[in-house]
Amino acid sequence: MNKKLILVLGLLVALLSLKATAQTQTVKGQILDAQAQYPLFGATVGLIGSDPYLGTVADMDGYFKLENVPIGRQTLMVQYLGYKNQTIPNVLVTAGKEVVLQVKLEESVGSLEEVVVTADANKDLPINELAKVSARTFSLEEVTRYSGGRNDVARMAASFAGVSAPDDSRNDIVVRGNSPSGLLWRIEGLPVATVNHYNTLGSTGGPVSALNTNLLRNSDFMTGAFPAEYGNANAAVFDVNFRNGNTDKYEFTGQLAAFSGLEFMAEGPISREKNSSFVASYRYGIARFAATGTSAVPIYHDFSFKANLGQTKIGRFELFGLGGFSGIDFLGDEIDDSDLFANPNQDAYIDNALGLIGLSHLIRLNKTTYIKTILGVSSTYGNYKQDNLIRDTNGDVQQSYRATNVQNTENRYTFSSTLNKKFDARWSLRAGVVAELYDANFFAEDRDNQASIPDSNGDGVPDDFHLVRNFNDQYILSQGFAQAEYNITDDLSVTGGLHSQYHSYTGARSLEPRAAISWQFDPRQRLSLAYGLHAQAVPSPILFVEEEVSPGMYEMTNDNLGFTRSHHVVLGYDRNLSPSWRLKVETYIQYLFDVPVEQVSSSYSILNEGADFEFEERGSLVNEGTGRNYGAEVTLEKFFSNSYYLLMTASLFDSKYEGSDGVQRNTAFNNHFVYNVLFGKEWKFGRGQKNAWTFDTKLTTSGGKPYTPIDLDGTRNNGGEEVLFENQAYALRYDDYFRWDVKLGVRINSAKKNVSHQFFIDLQNVTNRKNVYERRYNEVTDEINEVEQIGFFPDLMYRIQF
Repeated sequence: MNKKLILVLGLLVALLSLKATAQTQTVKGQILDAQAQYPLFGATVGLIGSDPYLGTVADMDGYFKLENVPIGRQTLMVQYLGYKNQTIPNVLVTAGKEVVLQVKLEESVGSLEEVVVTADANKDLPINELAKVSARTFSLEEVTRYSGGRNDVARMAASFAGVSAPDDSRNDIVVRGNSPSGLLWRIEGLPVATVNHYNTLGSTGGPVSALNTNLLRNSDFMTGAFPAEYGNANAAVFDVNFRNGNTDKYEFTGQLAAFSGLEFMAEGPISREKNSSFVASYRYGIARFAATGTSAVPIYHDFSFKANLGQTKIGRFELFGLGGFSGIDFLGDEIDDSDLFANPNQDAYIDNALGLIGLSHLIRLNKTTYIKTILGVSSTYGNYKQDNLIRDTNGDVQQSYRATNVQNTENRYTFSSTLNKKFDARWSLRAGVVAELYDANFFAEDRDNQASIPDSNGDGVPDDFHLVRNFNDQYILSQGFAQAEYNITDDLSVTGGLHSQYHSYTGARSLEPRAAISWQFDPRQRLSLAYGLHAQAVPSPILFVEEEVSPGMYEMTNDNLGFTRSHHVVLGYDRNLSPSWRLKVETYIQYLFDVPVEQVSSSYSILNEGADFEFEERGSLVNEGTGRNYGAEVTLEKFFSNSYYLLMTASLFDSKYEGSDGVQRNTAFNNHFVYNVLFGKEWKFGRGQKNAWTFDTKLTTSGGKPYTPIDLDGTRNNGGEEVLFENQAYALRYDDYFRWDVKLGVRINSAKKNVSHQFFIDLQNVTNRKNVYERRYNEVTDEINEVEQIGFFPDLMYRIQF
């Protein structure tokens, strides 16, 4: 670490803190009905603890503006006649940026003639009120606060109960023993394949996120038995929303971080009269700082935006988008055998791109009914080329040949429309359709396996390529849903719904019932029970694989595979121990069926795919496998108050599957347990106590990842391509995973200007624990070697807002 850089930054912080004095900022936003989302004219917003009392009233469109709010963390109270009060704690107010909130109040089922006063709000409840279990909201402040998160929402979610991510090199999300490929990403309601740089066809994770956290507003993360509007997922849902820009003034953010790169963001009004605005950000990866786990230098950059075009006579329009490019070259002469991703006997070239653009339109048919429609296009592109190097006895390269060509492009054209109707305080209905046209062009060929491909002239170069996949076609995945909520009382509500899917290429159909009940049987305690049948299409690398059915003849033998399905039941208990302390316990069981496995007796199952850069592409699969996940999760959380927070989660689970051989085995994701402890504290300083030193830490441990042992002799006889003891699939286990991160920072508010500064250093894996990445055959040593994960890594960040 550069000691001079740290000294300069420390002096800068000290000088800024000397000038800090008391200052105020504006907090504003819109107040809406939770179910129908119509504006609540006359709702009041007040600053708790202010003296004299500081408050304001929402206008005809539900907009409010609370001026002269002191810098620091504040708590707001929102009230409206006939609605449940809502407290909004821990609102971070800084000098450099106005705070913009969107508040949704729930109408009381009881008397409408009095203000309904409730206990402190459940601060973890999701934005989607139909999600009764296994769901929580997360904010930008949480994503940037947690240690070890690298400004990545996926890595942040690894702190929540039920989630396991014991891989420092990727942000794959393993939920309750399910494959990461079972995760659904939605951006502003638009389903997308992935939000990560260096993505691979069919996978949802990656090394670096292209999702800029500075553009996020509060969003939902769900881990099972989710509402009927979500489909084509068996594991979890990330329902991510972009925030609107400031409608009154122009604001800017600059950020420099070792991992997420150099960034500049701008926002401001388009038309003040129409309350329209924009927010846009460009980010460039600081490659040499971010290259963890490899000596190769990654290059990546991305752009994100949202334009709120305001209310018109024909409704409200919003335009949003995300695009990113990434590339990396792994050159055999520039790496060693400890590299996480590369082989010294290969040159590999990777180029990726992803993008989406969407236009949403919301129109009100009347006060309690609206239709929201989204038109969008999303795309992923991946190009992988591999040259094998032939070396002499001295290790010098004598010859190279192209061994692998992969080029995958998938475009999705999406139409989504949702009707939302609130009949009264008790009844509401949500129904809609989602149609996705897939335009797919997948090509893959290789001659990497020298043992199975002839070498007629004996020069060490296989004669021909083996075709893995060659698909160029279009198909449609259509979905429909309807779900109703009935509030029997203010404390008891039930939901029920149906989700349907149809895959035009395979002809597969699915009808999926969903139901949930939530009972606040005590002011501080709540019980919830939910059931869902879920179905997910087979990932493209499996569905469109080309199998050699006779010499030189290839056919797609998986193209009739149906959905993988699962029953999911969750029982949850929540208890508010105090205004800031919460205990949550959930237990669940998930039964998966119609899982693709091989026709011949084997241990293979698609349930083990999806947590790597490649899929094991096997043909002639049938929907005859099963799987089973069950477990219990405990969360003890102290929300940020009195200058500190605490989050402790424990997840105990068992994840098993059966292949076509009928033997029950561990899945590749059966770590058995995950424990997390997160703690953070702030110390205010400076005149007016408007600045803060911050300390955050995270400790994580989990059970070792199961793996299949390598047949060394078989691998040597197979030209160096790994051969596994498949009859011992996932019978062995790596050592337990352990990591401790410590984050130190400071937040400064300028005394005379609307400028705020933030600096932190995130010391990741401070104990330099050598967690195991994998055991692999090493062509250099001709042995099976253990590859370690990333060791100690400091991530620095500086942010300025003005």
